[in-house]
Amino acid sequence: MNDLLKFIDRIPLGMLAMIAIVMAFAPFVPEPHLLEKSRMLINGELTKGIDIFDLFWHSFLIVILVIRLIRLKKPVDDK
Repeated sequence: MNDLLKFIDRIPLGMLAMIAIVMAFAPFVPEPHLLEKSRMLINGELTKGIDIFDLFWHSFLIVILVIRLIRLKKPVDDK
């Protein structure tokens, strides 16, 4: 787990933010998948495997970005 966090720490923050934002809003037309799948999840309609995968695919970089931002605030433990 520590190796994974160190890998995340080495990802350039600006590049990660740009890619995460593009993935969150892709495709731009007619509606971003993340918005559509989130709405389906709230309504209890997220049942197909492809829809669950889409939700994961379009949101996992946002999760990585949040982890990266949280780790910026914490002191790095080199043990």
